[in-house]
Amino acid sequence: MDHLPTLEDIHQAHQRIKPFIHRTPVLTSELINISANCSIFFKCENFQKVGAFKMRGAANAVLSLPATRISRGVATHSSGNHAQALAKAAASTGTKAYIVMPESAPQVKVNAVKDYGAEIYFCNSTQQAREQTLRAVLRETGATFIHPYDDYHIIAGQATAAAELIDEVESLDVLIAPVGGGGLLSGTCLSANYLQPEAIIYGAEPSGADDAKRSLDSGMIHPSIEPSTIADGLLTSLSERTFGIIKNHVRDILTVDDQEIMAALRLVWERLKIVIEPSAAVPVAAVLKNPELFAQKRVGLVISGGNADLEEIDVVLHPQVLELVRDHPLG
Repeated sequence: MDHLPTLEDIHQAHQRIKPFIHRTPVLTSELINISANCSIFFKCENFQKVGAFKMRGAANAVLSLPATRISRGVATHSSGNHAQALAKAAASTGTKAYIVMPESAPQVKVNAVKDYGAEIYFCNSTQQAREQTLRAVLRETGATFIHPYDDYHIIAGQATAAAELIDEVESLDVLIAPVGGGGLLSGTCLSANYLQPEAIIYGAEPSGADDAKRSLDSGMIHPSIEPSTIADGLLTSLSERTFGIIKNHVRDILTVDDQEIMAALRLVWERLKIVIEPSAAVPVAAVLKNPELFAQKRVGLVISGGNADLEEIDVVLHPQVLELVRDHPLG
């Protein structure tokens, strides 16, 4: 797809990927609503296949390829969730996935990629190393590169999450999603623009990786340089495609620090009784930090994923809770 996804493109993407994804639930919490002074509707992509919204875009991108290209395999670079999604999408179509991952990728995500049958190539934890390693993999395998977010098929696939949310929850005043490379947020923008045009859209981002905020404020892309945050899924920079959509539709990017992210993470674990990863807690933290923006509003919020590395975040959880989760993991 070489054009901005239309509403029809999003509908077609949804039909294409339906056999390969879950229609994830929308949850609410009375106690969280009281605390935030607004009504929050959580679109729980932590219950998505591979544990993240990324399955939507990866499935759409792979299934949109001609059969001759699918047969040669697909490849990408990713720190985790897109890697898992592409590996799963490739396995579902009977082809091979070749994944470049930084050495710093969470072990829980590395293990999942291996479990889906992908071949992993490790590299240094820099964008340059990722891209250089990927070029070598593409030359060696002849596989098709599926970018984590700079791809209109990916964006159309990610847009289906917000489309489902808008279909299920009437009259949303606000939609908010986390932003790293911008695939989810730009897809959310498009679905809102077509289906709920009066809604205000916000992005949410860690203050230690605030390149999207700086980009939106200045009107030009500022690359992410040496980001530092526990929200490991939000470390990448915007692309021209995602930024082009975001700057036309997003009211503001709200930033939160790691302490605020972890407090929101714990709140969701305790009140909603669901496992989410730090990146998914970022928009929750943004709503709690900015009560004046959301007071008495109906807020649609995308929980992006649930692939939490328990060894890294157990400092915010009671040991007995952690033990229970380890002994009874979500399917």
